[in-house]
Amino acid sequence: MRLPLAGFATAVALFVADQAAKLGVTEGLKLDAMTNAHYVTSFFNLRFVANRGVSLGLLHADTDTTRWLLVLMTGAIAVGVLVWMLRETKRADQMALGLVLGGAFGNILDRIRLGYVVDFADLHFGAWQPFLVFNIADAAISIGVLILLARALLIRDTPNQDSGTKASGADQGPTENIHA
Repeated sequence: MRLPLAGFATAVALFVADQAAKLGVTEGLKLDAMTNAHYVTSFFNLRFVANRGVSLGLLHADTDTTRWLLVLMTGAIAVGVLVWMLRETKRADQMALGLVLGGAFGNILDRIRLGYVVDFADLHFGAWQPFLVFNIADAAISIGVLILLARALLIRDTPNQDSGTKASGADQGPTENIHA
């Protein structure tokens, strides 16, 4: 079995970028729950949010028990993604899975170290805010899943042809077996 090096490289690069960005926001810019948002553009601010739940604020973990249950649940999902990535033969799918895996590990590390996930990216258009405040890991997980869905729904792999030429229909014989 060949290791999916592209998937692992993507996961590691994403994990490092996510953790560096979170450190830059919390330590470099000193954003925390008491600090106002840092204005970047008319449609994007940096704003600290301690996310104690999962996607869309669901499964809010207010106690140590629920926190560790979330760590176990997201860890189990990450292990499933890792197994899938190890079995995947297509490089693009390995890299998409690497985005999901790196993002999952970034958020899991936050939850273990801090008890919450550091979210900071506040995308808005006037008063309309299409997303909750998120982080690089969240974006990578979403993008990785979208790539996997798009590839599964839109891209058809062609079977390998050993001879390089296709025989005519008369030479191929029946293509399906019908049993009575």
